[in-house]
Amino acid sequence: MAGKAQEQGKMRKKIFHNGVLKIGSLVLAYLFWLLVIQFDDPAENKTFRGIPVTLTNTELLDQQDKVYAVLDGTDSITVTVRAPRSVIKDLDMSDIVAVADMSKLTEINTIAISLSVQNADNVDNIRANPDVLRLNVEDRLSKWINVSSNIVGEVAEEHIVSSVRTDQNRIEVTGPASAVSQISKAMVEIDVTGAVTDVSANVEAQLLDADGNLLDLPTVSKSVNNVHIEVEVLATKEVPVVLNYTGEPADNYLLTGEVRCEPATVLLAGEAADLNNVNRLVIPAEDLDITDADDDVTKTINIRKLLAESNVRFADSSFDGNVSATVFIEPEMERTLEFAPEEIQILNLPEDMEVEYPETEGLYQLNFSGLAADVNAVLKEALNPRVDLAAWMAEQEMETLGPGEYQIPVTFDLPDSVVVENDVMLQINIVQVEEE
Repeated sequence: MAGKAQEQGKMRKKIFHNGVLKIGSLVLAYLFWLLVIQFDDPAENKTFRGIPVTLTNTELLDQQDKVYAVLDGTDSITVTVRAPRSVIKDLDMSDIVAVADMSKLTEINTIAISLSVQNADNVDNIRANPDVLRLNVEDRLSKWINVSSNIVGEVAEEHIVSSVRTDQNRIEVTGPASAVSQISKAMVEIDVTGAVTDVSANVEAQLLDADGNLLDLPTVSKSVNNVHIEVEVLATKEVPVVLNYTGEPADNYLLTGEVRCEPATVLLAGEAADLNNVNRLVIPAEDLDITDADDDVTKTINIRKLLAESNVRFADSSFDGNVSATVFIEPEMERTLEFAPEEIQILNLPEDMEVEYPETEGLYQLNFSGLAADVNAVLKEALNPRVDLAAWMAEQEMETLGPGEYQIPVTFDLPDSVVVENDVMLQINIVQVEEE
């Protein structure tokens, strides 16, 4: 039994001793691995995206009067670098250099991209995706195009856009022939909504095709990108044109009283304070002479001179200032109306008197003249022919009216628009009324 116990004790000591050896071996192995890592420095890969490609020797295309455009975004690439860990861990995008040399342009317009890493000497490998720069190469074309302006919105009420000015009437565009050939003109646009004063801005010149469609041509350069545009905004006021004339028409012709100007009113533009001083435009009488005219007189008169001493102008820039001025003239018309003595009223006859008419007395005639419309409008029943004995006696300074024969003027109710051509004198006998 004692021998067996001794044997077991030896076994425990052996197992314990072997376990310590194994743990120690593991520790030593781990320390050895660390030493290997520290001194061996294994290689690793690192990928950088969006690396820009720099083009060199581009003047070679300039010398051939050609231009280029990068296709398919091949001037931004993905680069993978393989290098020792100690190198890789310190690299960033700024260390990667990608270059495409225009002198190496192929017949199919591609250039192999050359790669390098700054601040790192022991790079194992570097590769790009894509590894070539693809270009579109064309002849360079330049041409001059006109610059037009476009007004957006409406100015405030009683205001107008008087003028539009730009500091550039033409600009030069340069780029690939296929792009430049699409361009028809340039346009600058400005918003004047609600404006009551001048509006100005520096506006980018937009490129348009022949149909007025906006073009997006990033490969085309302009001699001027921004154009200064000024819009003059003025207040407006509508005023009448007043016609004066001199002279009298020919004998037996009359003025109708109607004068006409076409246009009868004009729209003026200017500063509000200046417009307040202009209420009408008066054509001077000496500009239209109707002396001895036997028909309507029409004359074209330029009224621009009427604004010469003011700071206002015609709102319509296309209006040349000419108006058609007309004075209307008609032949004089005569008309005669007849009255029996009994149709003429006797007013204020003394109560003790009565009127008798001479047997030889016929019809009385009233002759009057004027414009046809006025003469024809006279109605006989509205003339109210009458003699007023009291008024006549006062004119004659008579206190009493005795029996006898008298000639007394007849009064008629005639419109002012006609002229009486003769005096109508009523012949009457005034007799004393006999008492019964």
